[in-house]
Amino acid sequence: MARGSYGHADYPDAVPAPAPLRTRVSELLGTDYPIVQAPMGYIARAQLASAVSAAGGLGIIETSSGRLDEVTVEMERMRELTDRPWGVNIAQLFVRDPGIVEFVAGQGVTFVTTSAGDPTRYTEALHDAGITVFHVVPSLRAARKAVDAGVDGLVVEGGEGGGFKSTRPVSTMVLLPQVCAAVDVPVIAAGGIVDGVSMAAAFALGAEGVQMGTRMVASAESPVHDAYKRLITDADATDTVLLSASTPSWSCTSRATSRARSPSEARWRDGLTAWFPSPTSSTGRWPASTSA
Repeated sequence: MARGSYGHADYPDAVPAPAPLRTRVSELLGTDYPIVQAPMGYIARAQLASAVSAAGGLGIIETSSGRLDEVTVEMERMRELTDRPWGVNIAQLFVRDPGIVEFVAGQGVTFVTTSAGDPTRYTEALHDAGITVFHVVPSLRAARKAVDAGVDGLVVEGGEGGGFKSTRPVSTMVLLPQVCAAVDVPVIAAGGIVDGVSMAAAFALGAEGVQMGTRMVASAESPVHDAYKRLITDADATDTVLLSASTPSWSCTSRATSRARSPSEARWRDGLTAWFPSPTSSTGRWPASTSA
């Protein structure tokens, strides 16, 4: 994912990168391409985020793990690994530190996505700190509320996206043009974006940028185990598993274990329990990666 090539710079099949793509999103972010890496808990750290930024996109450091001491170290590593723009996500459901805005601003961050909460909570304070704010929304109603709160842009995430979802998810194909027709702020599309074709489709529906999560998890620079990456790359279109429609906790993993009904779902179940232990498990850590 090194800048100037697709994939890792050491790969012999690396090819020249395309010319920069200018949209309101890339201009706001200061990136070559309006491509944002999703803020996946424990995964969206310096190893992955710095590679995305170095390649011309925008790497994001997560805070949803709640381990701000570790996140501080990751931000320091980002400054060592790349001089390109990068950002931070504030997932309000998981980060309850009243000083989170001061914490992020103190790290020199200039771009933040806020999610899993009320857009009015941090937007003004982030703006006062000179930080650009995009809020993640799963519906038109949420998009209008975020715009009214003064955000600079939106991440419009359809039900195809991974992570914690709305209990009433709307397809990206339906949600994205609906929101884009109703707001004037720049929109980043998320949910089911995996390649240039799906990125072009998102642009046709009104977006000016894309956010990718699962696709980034499967990349060489992702810190997760190769076995889990293979689960992603080998999966079929019907292999997506909804772990829980209501419980925002790690108990959703055991719920998936008890309801597996197919070989493909069982593979996902086994991969989750083997490579993604609960933070309350004996290790409480992501396993070390064996990837390049």
